[in-house]
Amino acid sequence: MPEKHYRPTNRKTQVWASQFGDEYIERNDFAPEKQEQGVSVFGRVLKGLKFESVLEVGSNIGLNLHFIHELFKDRVKLFAVEPNRKAYDKLLSQNLFELEKVWNCDVFQMPIEDSAVDLVFTSGVLIHIAPDDLGRATDEIVRISRKYILCIEYFSHVPEEIPYRGKTGLLFKRDFGGYYLDRFPELKWINYGFIWQREFPIFDDLTWWLFEKERA
Repeated sequence: MPEKHYRPTNRKTQVWASQFGDEYIERNDFAPEKQEQGVSVFGRVLKGLKFESVLEVGSNIGLNLHFIHELFKDRVKLFAVEPNRKAYDKLLSQNLFELEKVWNCDVFQMPIEDSAVDLVFTSGVLIHIAPDDLGRATDEIVRISRKYILCIEYFSHVPEEIPYRGKTGLLFKRDFGGYYLDRFPELKWINYGFIWQREFPIFDDLTWWLFEKERA
């Protein structure tokens, strides 16, 4: 059932939960031509990993989860967190894959236990979190992960803000991989790479980092 009490308290999340976020949904769909590219990308990124559950933080309508489902079918349980109610409703109504659980909330309010999911990931989500809030967001992601954290975001050697659809204060680039390693000494990087838009037109030019939580 929907989390009817959910109200975004973070200013940036309020933007994505509003009409501005609704407009993002309209620019995305489950077009058949996207499947081959998406499956190829996640096949590379997740190659060789063994896990039984995946949570996407900021899943929108679930395109990435669809790609992962096509790779692993019912061998992997899928979970999602999505703050925009319209995207949340569309995610629940899609019939391409089964979801174990979906929460209509943001990264700061995830009602999920510690180490609950094998792999937790974001794709184009951390870039929209203000630098002052990034620590709290990644703290939650690492808290929930049992084994792996995957980060797929825009890269910059130095933190910088760039305009997003004519607005300021909504898109921030940095070395997110370095940020994770500096903040969380219990993580070790096991792989990283680049998703080149020229090869995969449905994606932007994105850098990805894959981390594993070292056991104490």
